[in-house]
Amino acid sequence: MVLEKVVEILRNYKDEQDLEVTIDSTFEELELDSLDTVELVMEIEESFDTSIEMDGEIQTIGDVVNLIEKAIA
Repeated sequence: MVLEKVVEILRNYKDEQDLEVTIDSTFEELELDSLDTVELVMEIEESFDTSIEMDGEIQTIGDVVNLIEKAIA
């Protein structure tokens, strides 16, 4: 459920409904620069009513999903 919601938010953010996104997709592969990433994380935080601590370890969509799942558990 978390992955599907994150993918939906990402597709809406990029305005590409057919964007290929997997749990292993990196921000770089999705052509997201640092500003895009910050804005996207803010949208994800708002959607899940949680806070995500971004650091250099977060490289993939799976990393974000894992943080959200831990935060809402």
